[in-house]
Amino acid sequence: MALQCGIVGLPNVGKSTLFNALTAAKALAANYPFATKDPNVGIITVPDDRLNELEKIVNPERVLPTTVEIVDIAGLIKGASQGEGLGNQFLANIREVNAILHVVRCFENDNVIHVDGKIDPVQDKEIIDTELLLKDIDAVTKRVEKLKKNAKSGDKEAVRQLEFGQYILEQLEEGHPARTIELSKDQQELMNDMMLLTAKPVLYVCNVDENSVISGNAMTEKFKEAVKDEQAGVILISAEIESEIIQLDDPEERLMFLEEMGLQEPGVNRLIRTSYELLELITYFTAGVKEVRAWTVPKGAKAPQAAGVIHSDFEEGFIRAEVISYEDYIKYGSEAAVKEAGKMAVEGKEYVVQDGDIMHFRFNV
Repeated sequence: MALQCGIVGLPNVGKSTLFNALTAAKALAANYPFATKDPNVGIITVPDDRLNELEKIVNPERVLPTTVEIVDIAGLIKGASQGEGLGNQFLANIREVNAILHVVRCFENDNVIHVDGKIDPVQDKEIIDTELLLKDIDAVTKRVEKLKKNAKSGDKEAVRQLEFGQYILEQLEEGHPARTIELSKDQQELMNDMMLLTAKPVLYVCNVDENSVISGNAMTEKFKEAVKDEQAGVILISAEIESEIIQLDDPEERLMFLEEMGLQEPGVNRLIRTSYELLELITYFTAGVKEVRAWTVPKGAKAPQAAGVIHSDFEEGFIRAEVISYEDYIKYGSEAAVKEAGKMAVEGKEYVVQDGDIMHFRFNV
């Protein structure tokens, strides 16, 4: 499944710089609002050391990691929900992504102007939150009015949806993003149908200077305190450092640079892993002489669903799955050795895929 994350934030918080660093694309990163007028889309590979270990054992013709699409969405300003600035475009673009990477500026730099003239990441976050809430309130209000007409006919389903819609509207009007509202499984399905902007998972990316990338600073501490009750992640990244890393082609040079910065890995690795955790995604692998490949599925996915990620025919004609845990594959050193040790399981349609499984599907079309 293709994961698409949208980078959002006020103008000049470092969105496009981070996008360039993540994708090595050439999005315009200029020191004025709306440097990015159309959403730039880049594809980045998901770092996974397990692929490297499997490659050593299998020695395939090629190795294919799973990928993530990163969308750099135009900067937003106050009044976006009413169409101010590039608001309509911003909100239309954000509706299409799976998760939101909300960049907030947590660094001082007199050479980089701020759209509001002062650095306050909490206030910046609240501006975007307000615009998204207002748009959702507008959408739910229209939905409720439509449901009221249908409910008058005595349609029980319309009555149920109306009651739920009114409840969600009350929560939104009280300032609660949809993702923070506790719901039952049935209610969650109704929520999903609404396609609300504030229901999307959020990862806050605090863009800091190089001196704050490890321990943070006063601004990041204040920001973490402000969002502690939200169902959202927070990571620290220096877009400038990431920009420098991406320019180093030699892996050894990159490693030396990271060590000098006191970092163990590029920020992009942490960002993607955290995004996966936020979306409750896991990775399984297929391993053969032609290719070793990583595949992404939702946590809790069953074997036929995992097979369908490769091809819909695999899911429709699913018979069984041969499954080896990553740990056993590494321990025994080959598929043949795993089989000899009796560690390869044959699973049916109800098998729940585990992160790191090496799978081979049997199917009939």
